Amino acid sequence: MRRSTPPLTWFRSFEAAARNLSFTAAADEIGLTQSAVSQQVKSLESRLGVPLFLRKPRSLALTDEGRKLLPQVATALGSLAAATETFDRGIDTKVLTVTTSVSVAQWCISPRLSDFTQKHPNISVRLLSAVWPDDFQTSQADVEIRFGTAAQAGEDATSLGPNRLVAVKSPRLEGGLKDLPLIEVVGTSTGWNAWQKQFSTLRKPVIFADTYGLALQLAEDGNGVTLTSEFLAATALSTGALEQIGDGFIEAKEGYFLSFNTKADGASTFADWIKESMADLACS
Repeated sequence: MRRSTPPLTWFRSFEAAARNLSFTAAADEIGLTQSAVSQQVKSLESRLGVPLFLRKPRSLALTDEGRKLLPQVATALGSLAAATETFDRGIDTKVLTVTTSVSVAQWCISPRLSDFTQKHPNISVRLLSAVWPDDFQTSQADVEIRFGTAAQAGEDATSLGPNRLVAVKSPRLEGGLKDLPLIEVVGTSTGWNAWQKQFSTLRKPVIFADTYGLALQLAEDGNGVTLTSEFLAATALSTGALEQIGDGFIEAKEGYFLSFNTKADGASTFADWIKESMADLACS
């Protein structure tokens, strides 16, 4: 049976003592007593079955086994230190967790996020993706952009805009609703059937996507026309990546709703920014 690895603290005491050639100096460096460092080194020697130091009256010297072990231990401890440095963001940096769907992150937040980071350089943004209502209940995020009905979004959430659906396509794609392939978003309550009842008779959809974001990507790539959230398409429409067919729209039962923790640093700042950003797009 393979024996367990000795405790990390034993290796840390050995490395500090070997580098300083002193149990006392090692103890001062790593915040232990001299006797604790000495005992941990003895435990490591006992576990390995070899002496690691030659103990002299006023100093230490490494044995051949100690010199062999030291570089390996130093490398391992260095790797652990480097790994933890990625989590050290500094005391002046706030890390704001924003939970939303991939669609909102891709089509609404990402194209404009540099504007936020330039205005608020001390706030780092961590984006987490969520789809279902249960995902938001367990996310513990500072800011949430939820998709669903007003009842599903919750009383603490406010609408990010009119819940309207518009028909969009790539500007490179010539044609109209009656002759272009239709892209349908499944899993929502309102789609091309509702559009036909209000405007005109169309062909049946031939491409199906499970999110508005994916449907937008399909449309941008020239695969056809999709009926999508006006909120989600706003940035792409403003940049010309997509174009709306006509000026018609239909009301949708689902939409996007904003909720944020008023006690979290930076949450209200991000919430105000996303609302102002989307309002600017609506007016442009």
